Amino acid sequence: MKDTVILGIGNILLKDDGVGVYTIRELENEKLPSTIELVDGGTSTLDTLSYFLDYKKVIIVDCLKAGYEPGTIYKINPEYIKSYKSENLSIHDVQILDVAKIANMLGKFPKVTIFGIEPEKICLDTEMTETMKNKIPEVIKLLKMELDLKEKQGNVN
Repeated sequence: MKDTVILGIGNILLKDDGVGVYTIRELENEKLPSTIELVDGGTSTLDTLSYFLDYKKVIIVDCLKAGYEPGTIYKINPEYIKSYKSENLSIHDVQILDVAKIANMLGKFPKVTIFGIEPEKICLDTEMTETMKNKIPEVIKLLKMELDLKEKQGNVN
């Protein structure tokens, strides 16, 4: 039985905004336990409610504009994201908070972790920047650490 879902959120038509979706595509090539489901959540984050209701652990990968160096990776939970100013959040992040709240109102309290990557550029373009492409392996490594998957890859900086 699957107990963890990794949701890649983003719009692949908006350059770096698609990093969550591209991360899921790369994860599909990894050997992961059968208890983990990978989902391309696209831009319809409100449609992801069923995952918050059905899984014990929900991990989201998305771009997150917080004003730091492009490529900065953030690991946060919904409680921490509430302290961000709304102008620093993408529409996806706000909706993820709403989805988590709805799940809580329905009596479900999955452990939610968000891995956000600071984008370099968001514009109409289907090609991510090299900065973001180069961060996907690091995000995957961090996801595996979060899932406590044993690897012989050394420490993440």
